[in-house]
Amino acid sequence: MDRTAIAEAAVRIAPHIRRTPVAEIEGGLFGTIEPVVAKLELLQHTGSFKPRGAFNRTLLAADAGAIPDAGVIAASGGNHGMAVAFAARSLGLPAEIFVPEVAPEIKVAKLREFGATVNIVEGIYDNAYTACAERAEQTGALLVHPFDQPDVITGQGTMALEIEDQVPDVDTVLMSSGGGGLAAGAAAWFGSGKRIVAIEPETSCCFAAALEAGEPVRVPASGVAVDSLGAGIVGALAFDTLVANGAQSLLVTDDAIAETQRLLWDRMRLVVEPGGAAAAAALQSGAYAPAAGERVVVVICGSNTDPNNVIG
Repeated sequence: MDRTAIAEAAVRIAPHIRRTPVAEIEGGLFGTIEPVVAKLELLQHTGSFKPRGAFNRTLLAADAGAIPDAGVIAASGGNHGMAVAFAARSLGLPAEIFVPEVAPEIKVAKLREFGATVNIVEGIYDNAYTACAERAEQTGALLVHPFDQPDVITGQGTMALEIEDQVPDVDTVLMSSGGGGLAAGAAAWFGSGKRIVAIEPETSCCFAAALEAGEPVRVPASGVAVDSLGAGIVGALAFDTLVANGAQSLLVTDDAIAETQRLLWDRMRLVVEPGGAAAAAALQSGAYAPAAGERVVVVICGSNTDPNNVIG
């Protein structure tokens, strides 16, 4: 995973994804003195950044003739599963997706709409992944991991490539983090030249725990963003990439996430799911305070929630 591989991935997946826009946000909206830039990745196909990695992994396998008749298989809290199902439908492949019972119905319904076979598993993401891995061994389907495969992380890194092109003077990128794939992709693209800050809920913070322990460790996962950020352990490859490039970790409360969801609707008319709002919550809550003149990009990365939960 390096800049060359990410640039090649950007060309490979370009026909299948959207180049999402950025918006200059005036000072004061997120409690900051100076403006920040929002990368509106929630406008991506399926409502999150996940199609980038899903398409890169699947297209590379297809080019190598490595996709079996069983198609593709994935475990997900919802967003990754939708991306894999969307990619599979676009490429004419069958898809089987395992989701935990905590996955919102709006995500499960979309999975079925995209034509995937959906299996709901008792527990959280880790339980769904265990069932998925067992099924993959039985069927031989191509496993598309949500955050810990090189091809997936490389695909997610294409978002950082876009940010560099759209905001060439960027100093810092804040992004929500579950298993670490998106942040690792950004770290692989920017290296240590930019500050990458992975934002996690206090209730689901596997990267912060891994930094403290010096290695990935299992943690409990719960809270308002558990469906999208509730990985019980950070990906080993993602962790190594983040650490090698000096990525930082910050935690936010569930209350701060919910408040930021309401703010994004009230002031920007954006319906954002809890996991998608976590990075902006770091600014709104003061967990991250930009220095004078610091050019900050905050990634708003997911919109898959019932609008009534946000609009009220």
